[in-house]
Order: sequence, then C-alpha cells, then structure tokens
Amino acid sequence: MAQERLDVADIRAALEQVRRAGVPKRVRRDLAREAGARERAEALVVAAQPITIRNTGRIADLAAERQLPAIMDRREFADVGGLMAYGSGTAAQWQRAAYFVSKILKGATPADLPIEQPMTFDFVINLKTAQALALTIPPHVLLQATEVIQ
Repeated sequence: MAQERLDVADIRAALEQVRRAGVPKRVRRDLAREAGARERAEALVVAAQPITIRNTGRIADLAAERQLPAIMDRREFADVGGLMAYGSGTAAQWQRAAYFVSKILKGATPADLPIEQPMTFDFVINLKTAQALALTIPPHVLLQATEVIQ
C-alpha cells in the first residue's frame, strides 16, 4: 500500500484539532515532533519568536544532532552553532527604536513618524557547522557573508 505524503497544511490542521480537543501542550509538541520526523525535514528555518530566542542554543544543538542545516534571522544563532543567520542587526533595531522614543518624548505624534525598513542586514555563516554537516559553502556565497565563523 502506497504511503500518502502529508503536507504542512494537513499537519497544522490536525494539530489544531488536537489543541481544540484539550490535549496538553507537551503531548501536542510530541505529536508535532513525531510528524516532522516521519516526513524527514531536509532543513530548518527558525522564526524569531520569544520562545525560539530564549532557546536559540538548544535549537542549534537539536539541528546539529539531527544533521539539519538551520538558519535564523538573528546572528546569535550562528554564534551558538546554527549554520547561518540572515537578518537585520538587533543592535541597529534598538538604535532606531531609541531614535523614535526620543522623537515621541520630544512631542512628535507617533502616527506622524515614518515607517522604516532595515537598511542593513547581517549574513553570518558558521563554517564549523557546515563542516560538521558535510556541506560545502560555495565561494560566491561566502563572499556575500558579512561574517564567517571559522
């Protein structure tokens, strides 16, 4: 009998039904992990959320344990063993936030302040992790990196 392949939407819908049924969070997490293992992910993209930021090191360790190339939008991820990080710099974001706070405290109306997009991005590659995953990063990709961790 041919095994039917589930797509992400099917998995999410099933997990949502389980959540609504009142199944404890730990059991839901185990079900999601089991579904991911069955489908054998080839890579991991980590979204910066409070829980993932708090557990950056653990996520990098789990990705390495499962031999998954992983990327996150925070440079700290590459520092702790993730393969790559690509995103606007956190320090630059805080500086811009301070600028807007200063404007508001001086009387500017928040609605009148312009919406800004980041102008610079960090692209960090961890070659130690690439080597552990038996990956070769092409030279043209390395040249685009703002930092390469040896």
